[in-house]
Amino acid sequence: MPNPKIHTLDELVPILDRHRADGRRIVHCHGVFDLLHIGHVRHFEQAKKLGDVLVVTLTPDRFVNKGAGRPAFTDSLRAEFLANLTSIDYVAVNHWPTAVDTIHLLRPHVFAKGSEFQNLQDTIGHVSKEGEAIRAIGGEIVFTEDIVYSSSALINQYMSQYPDHVREFLSDFAARYPAEDVLAPLRAAEGLKVLVVGETIIDEYSYCEAIGKSGKEPVLATRYLGTDRFGGGVLACANHAANFAERVDVFTMLGEGMDQEDFVRGVLKPNVTPYFVEKRNSPTIVKKRFVEKYLSQKMFEVYRMNDEALDPGADADLCDRLRAIVPDYDVVIVADYGHAMLTPDAIDVLSRHSRFLAVNTQSNAGNHGFNMISKYPRADYVCLAQREVALETRSQRLTPDEMVRHVAHRLHCPRVMMTRGSAGTMFFTAPAETHRAPAFATKVVDRVGAGDAVLCVTSLAVAAGAKPEFVPFIGNVVGAEAVTILGNQRSIERIPLYRHIECLLKVHRSEKAAPTTYKMAG
Repeated sequence: MPNPKIHTLDELVPILDRHRADGRRIVHCHGVFDLLHIGHVRHFEQAKKLGDVLVVTLTPDRFVNKGAGRPAFTDSLRAEFLANLTSIDYVAVNHWPTAVDTIHLLRPHVFAKGSEFQNLQDTIGHVSKEGEAIRAIGGEIVFTEDIVYSSSALINQYMSQYPDHVREFLSDFAARYPAEDVLAPLRAAEGLKVLVVGETIIDEYSYCEAIGKSGKEPVLATRYLGTDRFGGGVLACANHAANFAERVDVFTMLGEGMDQEDFVRGVLKPNVTPYFVEKRNSPTIVKKRFVEKYLSQKMFEVYRMNDEALDPGADADLCDRLRAIVPDYDVVIVADYGHAMLTPDAIDVLSRHSRFLAVNTQSNAGNHGFNMISKYPRADYVCLAQREVALETRSQRLTPDEMVRHVAHRLHCPRVMMTRGSAGTMFFTAPAETHRAPAFATKVVDRVGAGDAVLCVTSLAVAAGAKPEFVPFIGNVVGAEAVTILGNQRSIERIPLYRHIECLLKVHRSEKAAPTTYKMAG
C-alpha cells in the first residue's frame, strides 16, 4: 500500500496551498539523506518546531554526486524511510539537483538546513542559491543545532565499496590536501582558451535482443531494438573540455560534402565553436557497435571510414589553417585516433606552434601498432593507456616506471600520465618524480570514451598548474565517472565532478582525523 505521506511535487502544490490558506506555517528540508541517522532525526524534529507542517524533499538518484556507489539507497527507499518519521508530514523526490526550483514551486515559509551550512560557503554554491531563493519568496533560512553526523562518513566507514588500499590512499591524500586545493587548478582552467584537434567519430549503438541460433548456420540470431547516435572522437573531447573552460574551439575533419555536419553541430556544447576541413572521397567516420541490450554487452563492430592519406593539396590547406590559429590558444589538446587526419606536416605545425600541447595517440582496431606517440617530436603533456605505452616501448619486459620514463625521454616531455585500468594511474614528471593513484571505479558500464575524458580534464588541470600529486587523483575520479556512461552519451560535468571530489576528500579526511566526530551532511 502506498505511503500517504509520499507525493509528487505537483501533488504537493495544492496540498500546501490549503495548509497556507488555513494559516499553517510550512517548513521545508532538502537533502540526499542516504543513510538516516540520529543527526537527521533531530534535525527534522527541530525543523518541525519552526512551523506547523514539515515537508522533506530528496535529491533524486541521478543527481547524487558523492562518489562511486552513491546513493547507497534509491530515492524510493529513502523516501519510504523518511515517511515513517513522525516529525515529517510530507515527502517528495525532487526534479532538480538543488532545492532552488523546488522552493519557488512549494513556497515554504522556512527552509531549514544543518548548522554546518551556516556560513553558506559550500564548494558548489547550492546552499547560497537556496538561501537566495527562500528570501526571494519572502521566507527565511534557519539553521538547526544539535548532535551532528555524516551519512557519507558512516557509509564510507561501514558500507564502503572501496577495498582497503583505496580507502587508505584516500584517507592519506585527504589528510594532506583539502578539496579546495585540489579543485583550484580546475577552477583556474575556466579562463583558458582551448583548441581541441582530431578526427570526428560518430558512435552508433544498435541494440539487439538475442533470440537463438540460426536454424541453418552456426550464427547467433538477434532481434533489432533500436539505435542511439553519440558524438564521439574529438566531439566528445570538445564537450568534456567545454564543461571546464569557457571558450573551446574544435578543429576536425568531416567527409566529402561536409557529411554529417548538421548532426555534429547539434551534439556540440553551446560554447564550442567548430572549424571543419573536408576529406574528399571519404565519409565522416562512423563506428557502429551492435550491443545485446539486456547485458549491455557488445557483440561486434562495423566501421565506416576511409583511412587513406590526405592528398597533398588537402594536407597543405589543413596545415595552413592550423598554422594560422594554433598560436592563439592557451592549450591545444590533440586526440589522435590514427585515421589519417593528422599528417606528419600537421603534427609538425602543432608541435612547433602550440603554447601548451597535450596529446593522446589511441591504439584501436584500425591502427594497432601504427599510431605511435613517438611521431610527435614534442609535447607538454601526454596521456596514454598502458597498452599504448607498451607498444611504444616495443618491449614486454619493462616495468611500468620504465615504460613511462621511456616515453617521457623520447618525446622530451616533462609530464606523462599512464592509465592502467583497475591498477589506477601513474603520473611521471621530469626529471624523475612519479605519483600514483588507485582506481576509484566500482561499476563499469562502458570503457569507450573514458580515456578521452581523462585526457581532456587532466590536460586543463596540468596547464593550469596543478600539483603533480593532484593529476592522477583527478584523472581517476574522472575515469570512475566516465566508465559509468554508455559510450559518449553525455560528458563529464563540472559541478558533479567538483562535488564528487569534495565528498571523497571530506569524508575520508574526517574518517582519519576523527572517526567518531562527524558533521551532518544531507
